[in-house]
Amino acid sequence: MKFRYAMVCSSNQNRSMEAHSLFKREGFDVSSYGTGQHVKLPGPSLREPNVYDFGTPYKQMFDDLRRKDPDLYKRNGILPMLKRNLAVKSAPQRWQDNAADGSFDVVLTFEEKVFDMVLEDLHNRNHVPMKAVLVINLEVKDNHEEAAVGAKLALLLCQELEATEGWEESIDDIITNFERQHRRKLLYSVSYY
Repeated sequence: MKFRYAMVCSSNQNRSMEAHSLFKREGFDVSSYGTGQHVKLPGPSLREPNVYDFGTPYKQMFDDLRRKDPDLYKRNGILPMLKRNLAVKSAPQRWQDNAADGSFDVVLTFEEKVFDMVLEDLHNRNHVPMKAVLVINLEVKDNHEEAAVGAKLALLLCQELEATEGWEESIDDIITNFERQHRRKLLYSVSYY
């Protein structure tokens, strides 16, 4: 694979991790992140989410929720999701704290608010080497089924990017063809490191 990819959602739990898992299985150089202040997982009610700091191991979250209410968190898919995440990496990471991870060629986000936060963060970074990065938003609802569909669509899109000599010359055509074929509107922007 030619390019280095980052998958980004709000909490680095569902959408970005589903894509990270799929891309990793397909042999891509991929990392994943969240942009929120904290990692939030559904709780017993909308007003009672489970909140963790970025960097809290997935295993610790899994054990905590299994202790609190194993039936609820198995039924709503949170425990299986955390188990999948454990197989990919040890803990959720925050996009804004990732500078030490190096630069990426393509960043995929799964929510417009996250797309905006990634672009703002890139804009505020020190631009020493001035390396171009393609940032694309593929809007995906934050549920397990849509995350799986979104990851497959993201993979198709990135396989198209990989098939080019360089995305800079062909990105408009790739985006237009993808939108037409999959009936999904994409946002994209070029930023710099």
